Amino acid sequence: MATIKPFTAIRPKPEVAVKLCELPYDVVSTEEARQIAQGREHSFYRISRPEINFPKGIDPYSEVVYAKARDLYCQWLEQGWMEQDQEPCFYLYRQVMGDHIQTGLVAAASCREYQENVIKKHELTRVEKENDRIRHIEALNAQTGPAFLTYRSNQVLNDFFAKKTEEAPVVDFTAPDGIRHESWVISNPEDIKLIENEFAAMNNLYIADGHHRSAAAARIYTKRQGQGGSDCFLAVIFPHDQMQILPYNRLVKDLNGLKKEDFLEKIRKVCAVSNGLFQIPTASQEVGMYLDGVWYGLKFTQENESVTAQADRLDVQILQKQILDPILGIKDPRTSNRIAFVGGIRGTEELEKRVLSGEFACAFSMYPTQIEDVMEIADHNEIMPPKSTWFEPKLRDGMFIYQYEKV
Repeated sequence: MATIKPFTAIRPKPEVAVKLCELPYDVVSTEEARQIAQGREHSFYRISRPEINFPKGIDPYSEVVYAKARDLYCQWLEQGWMEQDQEPCFYLYRQVMGDHIQTGLVAAASCREYQENVIKKHELTRVEKENDRIRHIEALNAQTGPAFLTYRSNQVLNDFFAKKTEEAPVVDFTAPDGIRHESWVISNPEDIKLIENEFAAMNNLYIADGHHRSAAAARIYTKRQGQGGSDCFLAVIFPHDQMQILPYNRLVKDLNGLKKEDFLEKIRKVCAVSNGLFQIPTASQEVGMYLDGVWYGLKFTQENESVTAQADRLDVQILQKQILDPILGIKDPRTSNRIAFVGGIRGTEELEKRVLSGEFACAFSMYPTQIEDVMEIADHNEIMPPKSTWFEPKLRDGMFIYQYEKV
């Protein structure tokens, strides 16, 4: 069963949400956050990326940086920019990105179920990134950004959420990137019980994005032995059929000492190659390759029946095992400095620009991983290849905050 709980969220006042809420701290660099927050006293990056409050060169992991986040958080609460609800509630969070609409439930998820793999993972975490979030959470005694979870779509919940969102939202703003963000409060005890019961009947939840946030909260849960609300972590949970995954494209620095024609000849031995096709692949096992100002279509013919590991069926892994490793010599994309990754939100124009600049020798335009593949890999307790998924739209930090109790 999947245990979720209502909680007393700290939320920005509706009229200031557009000024305060920001993209997740880990999708922007320090310098990008600094530029976005320039001249904006209440940009949430001042809390989620507190090093931007100091001159350039400050160690982002120094104690004074986390202390600054705590001080600003307390000030904003005192100033009334954010307020805490009086009773535990669930919340709905709807995002509109062009024609795409997704509505998720904001809830407190179980750290124990995270540790017991009821909440399934598909990504390895890095201790240094976990440590950063632990220090940030402990400095504020709060979780300021949600993990992004999914569940297999449920018609009862779909119908309930559709009816609820016919009401006027309590928060409704369009961010500078054009994405609309709306939220609703669910406080009725019968509604809360319905939601809890529907989730309790589910075998699993799945982390889509936010593995480090979840892992950090779980470590605090262990340290505090579940006291003071540390048994939960902040999550927004979406039905799987509303999730949107964009491709995660690849850029390669050089051709591993090969001339262009020799490189193409080697590729022709592992897949069908055509000119001017598949700039944006339309099906699995198709890859677009940009080389010397020309787009090539690569079509692999791997028989999935012969593959045992679920993760090896993914296009990014087929590319890795048939081209990036044996031909281009990139053994480990997690550590190699010869490969870079570009989220599909930037389009293929970004790939062309960076190759034509001479910064990279070639680019690969991928077909997006499917959410069913993510869940299947997690069900098999496997790890996704690095940079396999780019979820859009991103949740906004500062929309909902999970405050621990004082103990």
